[in-house]
Amino acid sequence: MNVEIHNPAAKKPRSAQRSKLEFNKLQKRLRRHVGSAIVDYNMIEEGDKVMVCLSGGKDSYAMLDILLNLQKTAPIHFELVAVNMDQKQPGFPEHVLPAYLESLGVPYHIVERDTYSIVKDIVPEGKTTCGLCSRLRRGTLYGFAEEIGATKVALGHHKDDIVETLFLNLFYGGRLKAMPPKLLSDDKRNIVIRPMAYCREQDLAEYAEYKEFPIIPCNLCGSQENLQRQTIKQMLTEWERSHPGRTETIFSALQKVSPSQLADTDLFNFRDLLLDRSAPLPERNSGSAIEDANLIRHVNLS
Repeated sequence: MNVEIHNPAAKKPRSAQRSKLEFNKLQKRLRRHVGSAIVDYNMIEEGDKVMVCLSGGKDSYAMLDILLNLQKTAPIHFELVAVNMDQKQPGFPEHVLPAYLESLGVPYHIVERDTYSIVKDIVPEGKTTCGLCSRLRRGTLYGFAEEIGATKVALGHHKDDIVETLFLNLFYGGRLKAMPPKLLSDDKRNIVIRPMAYCREQDLAEYAEYKEFPIIPCNLCGSQENLQRQTIKQMLTEWERSHPGRTETIFSALQKVSPSQLADTDLFNFRDLLLDRSAPLPERNSGSAIEDANLIRHVNLS
C-alpha cells in the first residue's frame, strides 16, 4: 500500500521555492535597514503616536507593513495610525485604501483636501506640479498630525530618494542639501521621520510586487514627462550601472560631512581662523593631504 505524504512545498516548482527564500532574505534585509535607521536617529520613542502617511504607492505601503511587523517585537510601546490624503484627483479610487487598511485592522484616517484644483489653477500647463503639490500636502498633513496628537510623522522616502534630492538641490537649486532621516519642521511643531532611509528602491519594488499591494498611481504628476527628478534618476542609474555601489557611497558621504572643507561661512568660522604653531604636529596616517605635508616638512627639517 502506497502512502502519499502531503508536502505543499514539494509540490511547488523549484523557482517558486527559490522565490520564497529570496523574499525571506529581502524581508529580513528591509526590516534590518528600517530598524537600524530608527535606532541611529532615535526616530521612535516610548509612547510615540506615529502617523504613517500613505500615498498608495509602493514605498508607503512597504513602510506601513514593516513598521507593523517591528511594532510586534519592539522593546518599546508605540502606536501606528495610517493617514491618506485624498487630493480629489479625477478617477482616484477612494475605496482602495480604506478596504486595505480595514483588512489589516489598522486605525486610519482619510483626509479630504481638494489640492488638485489648486495645483491645476496655479501651475501653468506643461509645468512641473510636484513642488506645489508637495507643499500643499505637507502643510495639510502637518496640521492633521497636531489634530490627532501624533508625535511623529512618518514618510516613505528611501535611500534613492534622498540621494536624488541631493543632486536636485545641487544642480537646480544651487544648494547642498538632501532629505534628512529625521527632521524638526520649521515651526518646530512636528517631527518628520523617514524609516526607509537605508532601504533601496529596487528592494522596495520587489517587496511590493511579492506582497501584491494595491498600488494607486498618481495621475497628477506621475504621468508628467521630463521631470527634473527623472533626469537625476536616469543619471544615477547610469552611474550605478557603470560603477556599482556609487549610490551607497554618495549616501555615506551625507553621513560624513566636513564643514571646514566646504565654503559655507554660516557652518564654519573661516574669518577667525588663527595660527597655532605651538601645537604638536599630529601623527601621520595615510590618506591625508595635511599629514602628507607634515611628512614633507619633517623630511625638510631633518
